[in-house]
Amino acid sequence: MKYLKSSNRSLQSSATLPMNLIETSGFLPVAALLAAVVLWGASFAFMRTALQTLNPWAVMWLRMIIGLFCIIPVIPGMFAGAYKKGDWKILLPTVMFQPCIYFFLESRALLFTTSSQAGIISSFVPLMVTVGAWIFLSEKLKWQNSAGICISITGVVGLTLFADSRATAVNPLLGNMLEVGAMAAAAANIILVKQLSGRYNPWHLTAMQLLAGTIFFLPGLKQILCLPSDTWTVQLILILIFLGAFVSLGAFGLYNWGMSKITASKASSFINLVPVTAVIIGWSMLGESLNGIQCIAAALVIAGVLLSQSREKDL
Repeated sequence: MKYLKSSNRSLQSSATLPMNLIETSGFLPVAALLAAVVLWGASFAFMRTALQTLNPWAVMWLRMIIGLFCIIPVIPGMFAGAYKKGDWKILLPTVMFQPCIYFFLESRALLFTTSSQAGIISSFVPLMVTVGAWIFLSEKLKWQNSAGICISITGVVGLTLFADSRATAVNPLLGNMLEVGAMAAAAANIILVKQLSGRYNPWHLTAMQLLAGTIFFLPGLKQILCLPSDTWTVQLILILIFLGAFVSLGAFGLYNWGMSKITASKASSFINLVPVTAVIIGWSMLGESLNGIQCIAAALVIAGVLLSQSREKDL
């Protein structure tokens, strides 16, 4: 914690951002963040489809290796002029939280819950970022933050307890709890990436994450080698390319870049749009739906997030 706080002071920009996000950072960072969250929202349905055929480890290794292959040109010089003594204390947990722990938990969560519910739980991330900033960066926690957290927790509990245990959600309690764990890892990663983005190129950070993920999920290669040739349909291959090139590389790279231009708290608030995309894609692709009580619970989650973000703080 001590190193994190001191590193934060050394990596932060001294410039103060005005209130108007578009005028301050320009259109491109906002567009990058919007594109990232839309890709994330769409990924839930595609991931669930891939998991119907492949083992989670196999899916994740393929996602990582496809993304890594696409970003090979930026790998040379990842540490050139950027690495300083002690940075490994932030770099190591950064790449472990995301993609390793995050995808390990989320890939399993989607075996038990629906993409719509998983997408709604992802709106928990901005609250977790706020709490993380309070604990590790000494950010002051206002009543809006506390109230928003309580409201969103109530919504997540309702979303879980009133879920229908059907073929599309065989164990929503387990699946949703795994998804909450994945979101905690994502929130930790956001805080750490923000510390590093002052000196490290965001695409270099993304390459480090993909390299770490490729190594972490290497056991999935054994599963792939045992698959019959007729497993590789055109649909499955296209889904894997989308998940690897557009989500694992594109979404995380765009998000890292966008966050390097604005504060972490503002960047995390864009994740509120993930549930909207996830629900629309889940409905259109997989025929998923939420019952009436779950719709109210989902509204509570989103309302809590909005309340917690009513007064944004710079990290």
